[in-house]
Amino acid sequence: MDGKEISRLVLPAGMLDYFNITSSEFKDDSSFIYLKEQNIQPEHLQGAKLTSKGFYDEVSIQDFPVRGKACFLKIKRRKWLNEDTGKNVSRDWNMVANGTRMTEEFALFLKRDEWTQLL
Repeated sequence: MDGKEISRLVLPAGMLDYFNITSSEFKDDSSFIYLKEQNIQPEHLQGAKLTSKGFYDEVSIQDFPVRGKACFLKIKRRKWLNEDTGKNVSRDWNMVANGTRMTEEFALFLKRDEWTQLL
């Protein structure tokens, strides 16, 4: 098993299809994984003339703890200029649970755990 296969076990499903890990670090009781979106044209904009225009500001999303340490994904999303409309566009990501700063998978896990403790 290589590093990319191990990363797929830790990161949310499909993350490495669109992001590259640029670095990682352990600080205090937390681990940080830095990801940068690849220059892959969004599916809903296939055929449009897009020019990469860099990245949005980095966001931090809490994910499942790893080996007892809080895990944060530091994500840089790409933006493109749609040459036809003159507007900036990006891929539609639904990875963050509504109203939280954690991945949807992790938020659902916590909700399920809370619910089972009430039984």
